[in-house]
This record gives sequence, structure tokens and C-alpha cells, in this order.
Amino acid sequence: MYTLIGSAKLNGIDPQAWLADVIARIADLPVSRLPELLPWNWNQPEGRSAEAA
Repeated sequence: MYTLIGSAKLNGIDPQAWLADVIARIADLPVSRLPELLPWNWNQPEGRSAEAA
């Protein structure tokens, strides 16, 4: 868990927002699209703020 949070921080991403989004989306995403959820590829979904996550 520490490594995931550290990776998000190193990529300038709010770890809480990133992790909440990944947990919410991972079950519905096909395996071929999982790289989109990696911290260095992740974009916060439109309409969601860090506070909402």
C-alpha cells in the first residue's frame, strides 16, 4: 500500500483521489485497459474533485 501511495505522490497525484477512483473503476474495466489506472497514466475523471473521491 505504501508503494502505491508513494507512486501517486511522485506523479503529482492526490493519493486518496487516485485510490478511490481505481477501487471504484477496476472491477468494470477490461484487462486490456488496466494500464489506464496506473498513477503515471491516470487522469482524474471529469466532474469529480479530490474532495468527492
